[in-house]
Amino acid sequence: MATNGVINGTKFGVYAAGTKIGFATSASLSINHNLRDTSTKDSGGWREQLEGQRDFEVSVEGMVIFVNLDGTAITDLTMDELYSSYIASRTVFTIQFSTEVTGDYKWSGQAFMTSLSMDAPNEDSSTWSASFSGTGALTQATV
Repeated sequence: MATNGVINGTKFGVYAAGTKIGFATSASLSINHNLRDTSTKDSGGWREQLEGQRDFEVSVEGMVIFVNLDGTAITDLTMDELYSSYIASRTVFTIQFSTEVTGDYKWSGQAFMTSLSMDAPNEDSSTWSASFSGTGALTQATV
């Protein structure tokens, strides 16, 4: 059953090639419609535009964790796995933004990982951030 009311952001996850990106603290999906300028000297000094290309981007931030506190293996994707799987290999993959709750919407499409950064402040938690840029259409469907 679909989530009722305002959805708590904690429910949303980002999935790369079907595997959840783990230890995320925030995520965002940006869908853009780039317009093309059709202004002429007859536009009276006003910009005129028509439809153009669309694109999408996903970004996610999380905690740097390589091994669970109890020493067990991590099953979700971690920062180091994102690097080796998607930056180092230049691999295109399916990215998905979803709550995974039956009846809720999910968005998915093919993407490349475009950036990965890590922040290691003094006496504070180490974090990372990653960005993904879509190639082709973004699909909206129901979980």
